[in-house]
Amino acid sequence: MAVTLIIGSQWGDEGKGKIIDYLSLSADIVVRFHGGNNAGHTVINDLGKFAMHLVPSGIFNPKAKATIGNGVIIDLDVLVAEVKTLEKAGIKLKGRLFISPRCNLIMPYHKIFDRIYEEAKGDKKTGTTARGIGPTYGDKVSYSGIRLFDLLDKKLFQEKLKTQLLIKNKILKSFNEKPLNQKEIEKTFFVAFKKIKPFVKEPFGIIHESLEKKKHVLIEGAHGMFLDNDWGTYPYVTATNIVSGNITAGAGISPKYLTKIIGVSKAYTTRVGFGPFPTELFDKDGETLTKRGNEFGTTTGRKRRCGWFDAEMIRFAAKINGFTDIAITKLDVLDTFDTIKICTQYSLNGKTVRYEDLSSEMLKKVKPVYKTLKGWRTPTNGVKTFSKLPTKAKAYLRQLEKQIGVKVSFVSTGAERESIIVI
Repeated sequence: MAVTLIIGSQWGDEGKGKIIDYLSLSADIVVRFHGGNNAGHTVINDLGKFAMHLVPSGIFNPKAKATIGNGVIIDLDVLVAEVKTLEKAGIKLKGRLFISPRCNLIMPYHKIFDRIYEEAKGDKKTGTTARGIGPTYGDKVSYSGIRLFDLLDKKLFQEKLKTQLLIKNKILKSFNEKPLNQKEIEKTFFVAFKKIKPFVKEPFGIIHESLEKKKHVLIEGAHGMFLDNDWGTYPYVTATNIVSGNITAGAGISPKYLTKIIGVSKAYTTRVGFGPFPTELFDKDGETLTKRGNEFGTTTGRKRRCGWFDAEMIRFAAKINGFTDIAITKLDVLDTFDTIKICTQYSLNGKTVRYEDLSSEMLKKVKPVYKTLKGWRTPTNGVKTFSKLPTKAKAYLRQLEKQIGVKVSFVSTGAERESIIVI
């Protein structure tokens, strides 16, 4: 039995989609267990380039089933558009895509609230994607959520929506926002739901049947570890838990089944939006990383902040998630540097400090302690075997292993599925 979990080990955008797409070639079932369409995985294969936001990236393996677990929240318009794109590309979804009816729905008022909350914070903005993610999870945990289950019963959906609008519209009016019309929402949601209804089926039984038959189950994380609502750089985080233990809550899978937990990391560090970033660069090196790495968000299109590899963060991510392996992506982006730095630890007021002891405000004040290595200044793009990497590139990867304490098992040297080294 092989049950593999893939988690981003930075702030997202690590290249998880590429690693998931590669490993899904041998998977029997691929599972998404948290987040919403604020996450984006870019997949490039023979069919073209795809930005996946809700449907698991493993859907491109025609032999695999893809499931969206109960921990995921759904924007119906985005899901419908994704389904259409996949079907247009010739991907068969019938009997392969399963969506839990327990998934909560992003409602029109959630997106408006997201914007209002951000505006109210002024210069203390969190930097959300403005897709209604936080307010949707807020309603979920306060027993006010509306789920796919409710759309199976039109009368029940109407009753729940009526209750929510009695409250939500009063809040909207207090902020001089136009109140929402229930009939218009109902019409839009019933039409959209009709298009994805054939795929709404609780995947719990399908997943556990696969586990019992010792099939290869691939679980894909949607976000980076340091956006975790508890262990990330709060409040500059997402609304859900990303850590490995959340697979039980988000997909009904016990951690006891896990055989591999792969942390995905860029060969450097990036972050979108606000929040602390100890190794961030504001010089030519930072600009080089942005340009060579094409660092713009899959979901938002926003320019990513760039910096050197932060081993202090990844060590923490490895411990809390139980990483068995590390996948390093975008190694080729570093090809032109004379020297490359790795942050080995943090210093605050002259003392060594650990990530887990710091708040976001404290993390903004730390000074990264760097180890400098010589660059290889040789193209690595498209290299497919470890032995053919430049000697200094190998040394860089071995130094990352030493700093993190986990073996590097995969190295991505380009955007295409084939540009990967398996060590």
